[in-house]
Amino acid sequence: MKPFIIGITGGSGSGKTSFIRQLRSKFNEEDICVISQDDYYLPRHEQETDTQGIHNFDLPGSIDKKAFIRDIKRLMAGERVTREEYTFNNPEAEPRLLVFQPAPIIIVEGIFVLHFKKVHRLLDLKVYLHAKENLKVIRRIRRDQVERNYPLDDVLYRYQHHVLPTYERYILPYKDDADIVINNNHYFEMGLEVLGGFVRDRLRAWREAQ
Repeated sequence: MKPFIIGITGGSGSGKTSFIRQLRSKFNEEDICVISQDDYYLPRHEQETDTQGIHNFDLPGSIDKKAFIRDIKRLMAGERVTREEYTFNNPEAEPRLLVFQPAPIIIVEGIFVLHFKKVHRLLDLKVYLHAKENLKVIRRIRRDQVERNYPLDDVLYRYQHHVLPTYERYILPYKDDADIVINNNHYFEMGLEVLGGFVRDRLRAWREAQ
């Protein structure tokens, strides 16, 4: 049987990382592989800049799409994939060597997984996480200041001029194309239980077919 591919998307700050981390924790390591678009950013010098000379990491062209698609297909073919972690230019972060092992369930995560047509076509189930704009701003501030070492003014500028326009153009239009929309304004536990139950059923079918 070919692996079952789940695409999970949503705007920046919608809670994708937390949702996937909790979903992943419900299963054995060999059951699920998570591959994230965030580890496929092009180097800083290849990123487009805006009119103020600020690098825009929130465009589809900021991603090494060919490598991302190649590695998804390698996992689908049963191959192990290694890639150096992308640290978002945080000099205090030591990049790790990431190892992606093939698994019956492959989760493909990122803001452009529905926009990239060649990724979209690989997906068996499309999940969209939704949250109010003010909540996403707060979550983005917390993440970028703590994890990526960005100053507050920079975070707010990028949200207004990069993140929000990208969300409206490349992410929100695909909400109606999703198979499951999970509302994460306050909590996503019920959606997590629903998707977790679905994954258990798929794993059961996988094992019975072996």
